[in-house]
Amino acid sequence: MANRTVPLVTLAAVLTAAVTAVIWQPSPAQAAGPSPFDFPGRGATVPFTEFEAEKAAHNGTSTGTARTYGTLSSEASGREAITLDAVGEYVEFTLTKPANAVTFRYSVPDGRNASLDLRTGSTLIKTVPVTAKYSWFYGYYPFTNNPADGRPHHFYDETRALFGTTYPAGTKIRIQVGSVAQSPSFTIDLADFENVPAPIGKPAGAIDVVADYGADPTGATDSTAKFQAAVNTGGVVYIPPGNYTLYSHVIADRVTIAGAGPWYSVLGGRHPTQRDQAAGIYGKYTNEGGPSQNVVVKDLAIIGDIQERVDEHQVNAFGGAMSNSTIDNVWMQHTKVGAWMDGPMDRFTIRNSRILDQTADGVNFHIGVTNSTVTNTFVRNTGDDGLAMWAENTPNVGNAFTFNTVVAPILANNIVSYGGRDITISDNVMAETVTNGGGLHVGNRYPGVTGPTAVAGTWTMARNTLLRTGNADYNWNFGIGALWFWADQGAITGATINITETDILDSSYAGIQWIGNQTTGLNLTNVNIVGAGTFALQAQAPATARFTNVKARGIAQNPPTYSCVGSGLAITDGGGNEGWQTATPYCGPWPAPQYGTTPTTPPSSPPPSSPSPSPSTSTPPPPAGNLAAAKTATATGQADVYGPGNVTDGNASTYWESTNNAFPQSVTVDLGQSRAVGRLVLKLPPAAAWATRTQTLSVSGSVDGSTFSTVKSSAVYTFNPSTANTVNIDAVNTSARYVRLTFTANSGWPAGQLSEFEVYTS
Repeated sequence: MANRTVPLVTLAAVLTAAVTAVIWQPSPAQAAGPSPFDFPGRGATVPFTEFEAEKAAHNGTSTGTARTYGTLSSEASGREAITLDAVGEYVEFTLTKPANAVTFRYSVPDGRNASLDLRTGSTLIKTVPVTAKYSWFYGYYPFTNNPADGRPHHFYDETRALFGTTYPAGTKIRIQVGSVAQSPSFTIDLADFENVPAPIGKPAGAIDVVADYGADPTGATDSTAKFQAAVNTGGVVYIPPGNYTLYSHVIADRVTIAGAGPWYSVLGGRHPTQRDQAAGIYGKYTNEGGPSQNVVVKDLAIIGDIQERVDEHQVNAFGGAMSNSTIDNVWMQHTKVGAWMDGPMDRFTIRNSRILDQTADGVNFHIGVTNSTVTNTFVRNTGDDGLAMWAENTPNVGNAFTFNTVVAPILANNIVSYGGRDITISDNVMAETVTNGGGLHVGNRYPGVTGPTAVAGTWTMARNTLLRTGNADYNWNFGIGALWFWADQGAITGATINITETDILDSSYAGIQWIGNQTTGLNLTNVNIVGAGTFALQAQAPATARFTNVKARGIAQNPPTYSCVGSGLAITDGGGNEGWQTATPYCGPWPAPQYGTTPTTPPSSPPPSSPSPSPSTSTPPPPAGNLAAAKTATATGQADVYGPGNVTDGNASTYWESTNNAFPQSVTVDLGQSRAVGRLVLKLPPAAAWATRTQTLSVSGSVDGSTFSTVKSSAVYTFNPSTANTVNIDAVNTSARYVRLTFTANSGWPAGQLSEFEVYTS
């Protein structure tokens, strides 16, 4: 049967005997389980250590572990939280690393403004305000703030506090109720502890928005005009520590806006009467002569005051169009969308950032966004899709979402692309889908996604972990898969979609789903479905796929596949498959999801990323993968915005370019610790515009970052579009923490150029 396309019912008949029987009796939802940070090498590398409240010491009451929409547990990380409803009740966390700050996720009843105490022992560290004004939405999309509309949801918010001192590992810190006068109860979901560095000083030669333009760091007055005047000068604009009020967004073009750090330089505010105007940094719209070019925004926070969802309001942290631009180390919270980018625009990057508590999406690449990426970014508690691309009327091409962690989107998907060509979604962790979406979604959906904007080209969806994603949709009365395909406005037939090294863990409904029109071109390799509330596969539309080493275990329903499309579900057996096959797929009324069937180990062997104990934080990737992925890169020089961070962002469309006419130039990657280095893979952008060129370079290594030894002498390497502009350097055979490339010539440009610098053990 191998390598032969057959209907599922025919293929599975031979393998039915291998299907393990499951227990049909109802059982409670599986509590907690792995954390989104328990998967080395996947997801964002974050500066905090996360602790789940239900795993900490406490004298409160569990919310339970139900995943039913409209319950506190359904929106909680780990699907469980702790409610405190009496003075003196607490959740107590024991630090595993030094910390001087905390961000905690909480819920209080609607309409309440109260406070909680941070304590260590009998010592009060700080009293922290908490509020319901950014939570509690009602009714159906687009939702209201009126309890009379019923269907309450979006219960949680987050707040942060600096302690004023650094506490060592082993310190016990409590979130404790000091009074119930303003709120009868407080529900604590989790706490993120970190050691925030000192403020960043003003760069040499920078404009100071306070000293030079009179912006108000106390926030008492509107500083929009003063910010705009400073930004209009171009160059580097420095924002000193302070809380700045902006009544409208600032338009940025050909400028660097740099803060003292996201805990110190904070932009916020909203126009007191014109509620469709609020703090944000925008590029120009293309009909205004845009897009903006060469914008860098870094080391600051935009914490808004958006308490409702009105889709036509431009009250996002970032918006407009920005080409050749970068958002780096920015905290986005309490805006409508973290970054809603309306193209056409090209080569835009968000990296090393946090996007929290939005009323709509975390990020949306909308209309003709090309060669752009979101990488190493943490997203939680969005009101709609966590990370999205929407090719409305103009194709999105060559974009990538890599090494991100997306937790608890309250509506829709963790990560999705609606249409698009040559898209990469890799090395991400997605957790806790709530309703109306799944963990990872590909769709020909929404206005303008048809014909030239539909799903096309080659898609790479690799090394993703989907944890407690998928859901029982309250609109449709059936479930959505953790990984799902909706060919809504037309069949998905114009693409090759490669899904590899993917773990679907403890899905709240099905593992994989097809719906709408036909989907073809799917290749699934080394995919684990470990626990599903209903089925391993849910086919509500014809689909053609090749499965190789796709294994399922802990599937609540027997048979483990739902299909009413008969031979329309045709899967080519590439070998190594188990646990999802059946001679007679189920076709009948939708069963209620049953939890608690997730096994502690997957079929045959552990998934590529096995969970580790909580509390946890992200850890370096395993030796088998790209050791340089999302690691720090530095260079002797750079041209414009083409910085060295682009060589480790997982997106071959972004690149580093050294200072022109200044050979020799070098780029260095810090692997975090000494590793065995066997080979390198170097890439330039694969677009046809990057014609064949040769670059002369050498390779050196170091264990301390100061003394480097040559491990590959200078040689000429050819980057050719016919081989994806990729060069392999084998037999490096060294042990190093720092790996350096030194460029001395380039036939195509008077500078060193590199889009990806990958390091492997073998």
